[in-house]
Amino acid sequence: MSQNNFLQTLVLLLFTQFILAQEKYTLSGTIREIKGNETVIGASIQISNSNFNRTIQTNEYGYYSISIPKGDYQILIQTLGFEPISEKISLQSNLKKDFLLAEKSKEIEEVVVQTNSKSLKIDKPEMSVNKLTISQIKQMPAILGEVDVIRSILTLPGVTNAGEGQSGFNVRGGSADQNLILLDEATIYNSSHLFGFFSVFNADAIKDLKLYKGGIPARYGGRVASVLDIYQKEGNSNKFSMNGGIGLISSRLLAEGPIVKDKSSFLIAGRSSYAHLFLKLTDNKNSAYFYDLNTKLNYKINENNNLYLSGYFGRDVFSLNKQFINTYGNAVLNLRWNHLYSEKLFTNMSFIYSDYYYGLTLDFIGFNWDSGIKNYNFKYDFKHYLTDKFKLFYGTNAIYYDFNPGKIEPTDSESGINPKQLAKKYAFEPSFYIDAEQKISDKLAVNYGIRYSLFYRLGQETINIYENNQAVIYNEDLKIYEKATPIDTKYYGKNEVIANFNNWEPRIAVAYTVNTNTSIKASYNRMSQYLHLISNTQSPTPLDVWTPSDNFLKPQLLDQFAVGYFKNIKNGDYTLEVETFYKKVKNRLDYIDGADLIANEAIEQVLLTSKSRAYGFEFMAKKNVGKLTGWASYTLSRSEQQTPGRTPGEIGINNGEWYKTGWNKTHNLSVTGAYKLNEKWSFGGIFALQTGQPVTFPTGQYQYQGINVPVYGNRNENVLPTYHRFDVSATLTPRKNNNRNWKGEWVFSIYNLYNRKNAASINFRQNQDSGNNEAVRLSIFGIVPSVTYNFKF
Repeated sequence: MSQNNFLQTLVLLLFTQFILAQEKYTLSGTIREIKGNETVIGASIQISNSNFNRTIQTNEYGYYSISIPKGDYQILIQTLGFEPISEKISLQSNLKKDFLLAEKSKEIEEVVVQTNSKSLKIDKPEMSVNKLTISQIKQMPAILGEVDVIRSILTLPGVTNAGEGQSGFNVRGGSADQNLILLDEATIYNSSHLFGFFSVFNADAIKDLKLYKGGIPARYGGRVASVLDIYQKEGNSNKFSMNGGIGLISSRLLAEGPIVKDKSSFLIAGRSSYAHLFLKLTDNKNSAYFYDLNTKLNYKINENNNLYLSGYFGRDVFSLNKQFINTYGNAVLNLRWNHLYSEKLFTNMSFIYSDYYYGLTLDFIGFNWDSGIKNYNFKYDFKHYLTDKFKLFYGTNAIYYDFNPGKIEPTDSESGINPKQLAKKYAFEPSFYIDAEQKISDKLAVNYGIRYSLFYRLGQETINIYENNQAVIYNEDLKIYEKATPIDTKYYGKNEVIANFNNWEPRIAVAYTVNTNTSIKASYNRMSQYLHLISNTQSPTPLDVWTPSDNFLKPQLLDQFAVGYFKNIKNGDYTLEVETFYKKVKNRLDYIDGADLIANEAIEQVLLTSKSRAYGFEFMAKKNVGKLTGWASYTLSRSEQQTPGRTPGEIGINNGEWYKTGWNKTHNLSVTGAYKLNEKWSFGGIFALQTGQPVTFPTGQYQYQGINVPVYGNRNENVLPTYHRFDVSATLTPRKNNNRNWKGEWVFSIYNLYNRKNAASINFRQNQDSGNNEAVRLSIFGIVPSVTYNFKF
């Protein structure tokens, strides 16, 4: 089907469904928690009578809408951690009906078997998606005194850590920069604190998250591996409350309450870690710490209008004897307006600012370096609930980027280093999308849509011009790639277009229901990524420089296919998910050997264009009920990259052959368990095992003027030792005093229980005493015990 025919079909379906909708009435409303008046994301609403049975879910703002024939219905509302609501209604005209959910008490949870609360949505055309509420995350083992959002998704199939002591995470063989991470719709460019030991997300302030590994809806764009969509709590609009934790490694505090009761509220949360627990005590003044702040305000103007203002600020600081100082962090701000045009049309308008800063001080050399990326983002999303079987989502998104590739300043006048600001880069990325979710029959449901994205690389900048437009040349005598010398330059004025791109990005996901407990699903995604991360990811403190697509760096283009089998066992007491996927990416960046990244004004001179592919098998089995709950996930996959020669005479990288990417993990196993012994004690554990990270080891050496020079083999043909560790936690909840508002608990945890010395890297050197070559393993984290006291009042 051509793109024009695709759009015509969408318009025809819209018109047909609109006509049919005139014969029905609309049931709509918002679902909130009774305790804090928080909206509930993803609550299940079942509407049924003798002739009708349909289940829908609330959106990311707790809103639901469905158009159904008039009549009497039974409404059943369920979501994890809350008492279900069952109510009869008579629908004779459009009806707005709000519901308040009460939390399940722990006493009830101990004896009541929860059915269906964690069961799979068999008939929903959604796959390669994992949804976790904060109540689910908080039931996971608390490591280092607190539960962690990123650590929770690392237990899912297809997701691995970037490596010991490295920030970020990898999804289905993709690099960390290929993940779109959103906090209240604002882009987070680095998701980790302290080299991946903590995430930037304070679990106390988080309400809900979804990880899309495939089958990604058309409203998302800009990345080619995954989308991690996280929403913060709105704040308790009924009464003031505080909670937090005091630990050996970090502490946190959250305050929330009403500004105007039942109309507006605030939330503010902060965290900080302690430097002296991360590095050994020495005579040097070493430190490693982070701090962050979450804020949110909301105001209910009336029944049809709500305003939200949310923000985040975080910083990491790593210092070695004050000679090496690395500082980085995110800052975001988002103003949102929710508006109901009608019971069927829900809209959200957002104005978003995101800023990622990266700074480096090398005092022994005598300079400061800082770089970063800022974006200004406008979004307007429409959710049209046309009928009980047809929903239409559409909208627009426009992002303006401001890149700082790097600025160097001397630390003192005697360093001999001259101040230097690399030319700033600018870009504009508008996009438009339309997405439909349709129930074709009782057995077949489909989600289909298309996104149209554009990208404009803008001046003000002087651009190099190279012979044959090649910034990298091949030296046939030495068989190596080298920097090309510009033959001319061209100046582009402010906002003048240097390069431009556009891409159609179709998406489709299909669910076929075999029976009430079994379904088969399939999906296809085309996505574009116009930003590139220039990074030395092998370093514990990676260099992060974001750069836009231009005449030399083309946009990355993804095509991903996935097929899955999903099954609920014993009404959802146990669930099984099996998926297989294949994806390929065009225009992936590769580095020439010896590429220099810092203060490089012509970064195109060290980059080559490659392609990548990843394929694999994912398995996940969950036990959802009983005193012992948890899941086991396993992934068998391969992630490869190829950089062939541009001409028959060039050898390319790795002789033009496919080689493993730096984030290839052939085997990835995770087992997560939680055991509730009694009212006072609960225990948890996470075991993780994965294939070691691919690396390139020397295969030999030769001497040149008395110096041993290593000889390396093919790229990434070696691997680090297998990575594995076991984390455990125990939570003690003292007996409650019903006359006190104060509630507390003690969390005891051990990270890496058996003190596994996982290799962050292996370096080869010549022993100064024996003269023999030796391999030295660098291990960053061993066993780390911790105790934290959590409180709430």
